[in-house]
Amino acid sequence: MLSLPAWRCPEWTFNASLVNTSSPEFTEEWQKRIRELQGTIMVASCVQMLVGFSGLIGFLMRFIGPLTIAPTISLVALPLFDSAGNDAGNHWGIAAMTIFLIVLFSQYLKNITVPVLVYGQKKKFHTSKFHLFQVFPVLLALCISWLTCFVLTVTDALPSAPAAYGHWARTDTKGSVLSQAPWFRVPYPGQWGLPTISLAGVCGIIAGVISSMVESVGDYYACARLVGAPTPPRHAINRGIGIEGLGCLLAGAWGTGNGTTSYSENVGVLGITQVRLQVGVGCLPFWPQLEGVRKREVEVSQLTLCS
Repeated sequence: MLSLPAWRCPEWTFNASLVNTSSPEFTEEWQKRIRELQGTIMVASCVQMLVGFSGLIGFLMRFIGPLTIAPTISLVALPLFDSAGNDAGNHWGIAAMTIFLIVLFSQYLKNITVPVLVYGQKKKFHTSKFHLFQVFPVLLALCISWLTCFVLTVTDALPSAPAAYGHWARTDTKGSVLSQAPWFRVPYPGQWGLPTISLAGVCGIIAGVISSMVESVGDYYACARLVGAPTPPRHAINRGIGIEGLGCLLAGAWGTGNGTTSYSENVGVLGITQVRLQVGVGCLPFWPQLEGVRKREVEVSQLTLCS
């Protein structure tokens, strides 16, 4: 939608070094785009809620199969390669190291346990084995990569010139964001102004909503298979799609600039980490009441709860 001629950024914003981001003119430029997104997302979310809560998606399940879901998810993911390639291209060495660490932790070190200090009612304080690399492969890889960039930044191994290759791998390029951000900020509906609506925007977002619903159905089935839960019934899928529409409505009202939906990448995380409820399993080594409980017993599937 924002690629339409009416919403293209003006030429005076192309050079970021010459733009005063706190000026009223620049603020209005990005806020009017957010307001347009707000209105279109809210209208499109009503369509998704209607499809979900009316049971229409359950009726259409007979036409939605693997041959429908697989191409849809692939087409949704293909445009992400541009963003991933552009971001990784800022420094291919750091990007390659991050990918290598994720694969190393999730595939080759997943069975290695790390001793951690726990407290139990019987044994009090003692050590227990914890599958750290299996539960937190992505987080560990990101932390190590960031620390590497921090060391390279402190030692000036990365160039300080913005036009030089590798500059954006420095950890101080956006340091002013944290210093200028307020400590506390309470978002509220309509914080960017009154949402606006256009027919072209609504049609574009509805097309995205349709593909999102098809993708979500595939995610539900994939999650159920990964956690060993029964096949999701139609009424559970109806509620899931309806709740996603409600989430999009709230996101549009608050002006986040995006909708809410099930994320295929999170399904992949389930397969990598084998952790179904990361909050519960992540706290397991430090939770006295859960000591001695098998890991599988606390891996609760949200799909099972919803059905």
